[in-house]
Amino acid sequence: MSAAINENSAMHIESGVSLRPYNSFGLPAVAHTLVRIASDADVRRVVDHPTLGRAPKFVLGGGSNIILTRDMPQVVLKVEVPGLRLVEQRDDAWIVEAGAGESWHGLVMWSLAQGFPGLENLALIPGTVGASPVQNIGAYGVELQDRFDSLDAVDLRTGLTVTLGRERCAFGYRDSVFKQSLAGLVVITRVRFRLPRPWQPVLGYLELERKLAELRSADPTLQPTAQQVADWVIDIRRAKLPDPALIGNAGSFFKNPVVTPEQCRDIIGRDPEIVHYPMPDGTVKLAAGWMIDACGWKGKTVGEAGVYEKQALVLVNRGDAIGSEVMTLARAIQESVYGRFGIRLETEPVVV
Repeated sequence: MSAAINENSAMHIESGVSLRPYNSFGLPAVAHTLVRIASDADVRRVVDHPTLGRAPKFVLGGGSNIILTRDMPQVVLKVEVPGLRLVEQRDDAWIVEAGAGESWHGLVMWSLAQGFPGLENLALIPGTVGASPVQNIGAYGVELQDRFDSLDAVDLRTGLTVTLGRERCAFGYRDSVFKQSLAGLVVITRVRFRLPRPWQPVLGYLELERKLAELRSADPTLQPTAQQVADWVIDIRRAKLPDPALIGNAGSFFKNPVVTPEQCRDIIGRDPEIVHYPMPDGTVKLAAGWMIDACGWKGKTVGEAGVYEKQALVLVNRGDAIGSEVMTLARAIQESVYGRFGIRLETEPVVV
């Protein structure tokens, strides 16, 4: 049971906090110390604290991209910074800002309701706004970096607030500086997005093209709205991805591997049906879910951890899974895919 410690009246510190409600996989773990962060000042209070300031720290957002394998001896900083606002309306873009503790999907829906389109392809992605640049989230033809303007973060060593633009964030495929050199060193508190004007729908993804073709068969002049695109994305995601509120999961568990054209041709020579996507830089992205399915893993379980029946890229909690069961299953899948395709799958979630 958690208990508030009143050693600092301006800071709410809790001890012995179960993290099961705070990770979308529903894995059991306990935070020995948890501090709720609602502002930059809260972070500075932690940095200046005589005990917590020197202790190792773990930044927790929505918990939708972590696999907890043990209790947390670090000070867990639960980011709950609120706020949604239009910062600036330019001729070529809307600049929208969101607090790091806001729900990502909530931001998408709010921005559409306010008449600021551009995030609709990223609808229904679980997690918080603050985690979105860490992972450089992406779906259906759009990545976070495509809509990113800048962010504010507090340095856990100095307590100073810094503002980082796109270049300093070093975005990559499901990667950023926050998973590399700045991992555990800063707390993101606010993120700003550049939503281009005039709005143009991004419909290059196959399933979105099919939706549009279906509607245009009845009305060839149809021009979809941003809300319609969001609704299509939501329908597609719900059809093949489990709701974390009903079945514990962390979304896509493995990254789609990127290989050279030569590697792709070699794999196609052995498995002609492998799903692959040419990339603008000349590389080729392979569908990890297809490879996992081809190895026979869809629907299989290890203990209480399993592979989702509708999408092999997603691992799920069948009931009372623990982190070690999830990782045993993940490693078995990696070995199986490597044995057949010679490709080592990388995990998307952060394993703690």
